[in-house]
Amino acid sequence: MEYLTIPLEKSFDRKKFDCGKSSLDDYIKTQVSQDVKKKLSVCFVLLDTDQKTVVGYYTLSNGSIPYNNVPENLRKKYPRSYDYIPVTLLGRLVLDKKVKGQGLGSQILIDALKRSLRVSEKDLGSVAVIVDPIDQEAENYYAHFGFIKLPSSGKMFLDMKTIKKLGL
Repeated sequence: MEYLTIPLEKSFDRKKFDCGKSSLDDYIKTQVSQDVKKKLSVCFVLLDTDQKTVVGYYTLSNGSIPYNNVPENLRKKYPRSYDYIPVTLLGRLVLDKKVKGQGLGSQILIDALKRSLRVSEKDLGSVAVIVDPIDQEAENYYAHFGFIKLPSSGKMFLDMKTIKKLGL
């Protein structure tokens, strides 16, 4: 099988998507098109090119975090005049159960980080990618890739300088 990460299109089959978490399954099946249409987020899918079936997806949108929530060792890099620091929100990152364990989660995470870095360098200010893990398993997953937990929130943070150093 060949997989490709591309923007969501209406023609892609999402009906059988099953990651095991109903809120994330329902999102890709029923809500994502409205969010994209309303410009609340952009959705990229991991597509099984043989069957035109969605086997994974992630969403990106603009966001901000309070200056005081930025990790202290990074906070000093930003002017204190900013009450909020611009970030890119990786809202969801999900794989269908049938493809878990094949390294595809890393593949779509890297794709999301590359896209976020590229936009931050040329088109839109963003100092980091943030995620809001749905559970402990997700938190552990992101921590494995270097995301750090933000003080006083459940969000996790990976700054663009670190992403750039990864050479993605």
